[in-house]
Amino acid sequence: MRITLIAFIILSINIYSQNTYEFLRVDVSPRTAALGGSFAAVNDDADAIFYNPAGLSYLSGTPVSLSFTKYLVDINYASLAVSREFQDIGRISAGIKYVNYGTFTGRDEYGNQTTDFGVGEFAVKTSYSNFLDANLSYGVSAGFIFSKIADYSSSAFCFDAGLNYAIPSERINLALALVNVGSQFSPYIETKEKLPFDINVGVSKRLQNLPLKIYLDVHRLNNTSESFSKRLSNFSVGGEFSLSKALKVRLGYESKKRTELKIGNFAGLAGFNLGFGLTIKSYLLNYSFSSMGQIGAIHRFGLNTSLE
Repeated sequence: MRITLIAFIILSINIYSQNTYEFLRVDVSPRTAALGGSFAAVNDDADAIFYNPAGLSYLSGTPVSLSFTKYLVDINYASLAVSREFQDIGRISAGIKYVNYGTFTGRDEYGNQTTDFGVGEFAVKTSYSNFLDANLSYGVSAGFIFSKIADYSSSAFCFDAGLNYAIPSERINLALALVNVGSQFSPYIETKEKLPFDINVGVSKRLQNLPLKIYLDVHRLNNTSESFSKRLSNFSVGGEFSLSKALKVRLGYESKKRTELKIGNFAGLAGFNLGFGLTIKSYLLNYSFSSMGQIGAIHRFGLNTSLE
């Protein structure tokens, strides 16, 4: 009875739950969220380790990204990513994503109060990325996932792989990413559950005569559906406006989130996101606001800098 209650709680707070470890799909970075999750073709941010490790090849120095998300109710997310180039070897990166669901009141099968318990999950990833030629990069990642509910736990391993092709003359990046390929070491129950494996494609384009970069991703192309066109309906799009050297404004839209958060014929602003990035000396402060329709809103905060 206790396990059933706990499982119900987890399914309730993971709105889009279809697999185990759904927290891997949650955008923690405020820049990512503000762009609607359109990050497969991004190649200037250490948080690319969570979306497409091939984009890390284009980084310089030792960038660091720290993010915090105040999610719904008492759920909090945090992430940390760092990347460094090693001469004659390639670029090595690491990242961790963590979620704390808060503290719950324990009950036995008769409804009597027992010991309070916590629920949390984390994933650690390391990646290697390099260039196949001047315009084509690749990246691979290996990760460990751990989830704990009271005295029970589960763990898994995962792999990511990606490609990023740049067309400098057109200011275009094309990307392909396979994320969360793997299996559980130990499940909560006897039957192993599937990881949230995704195949994503993305493109980014910096406009010629306007300080705007546009991002477009198509997500979960591996999902089964009645037609291929329905798979393409799971997309996100984002725009990043450079208003000055110090200030960037971002907007994003997620089609799946808007569809799933619609209540009757009303969705409000669900699926829409906005945010900004403010550079102060060597630090980039990021913030994003994401509407969840009638459920509420999510606020994300982040800090990017370089250790070199």
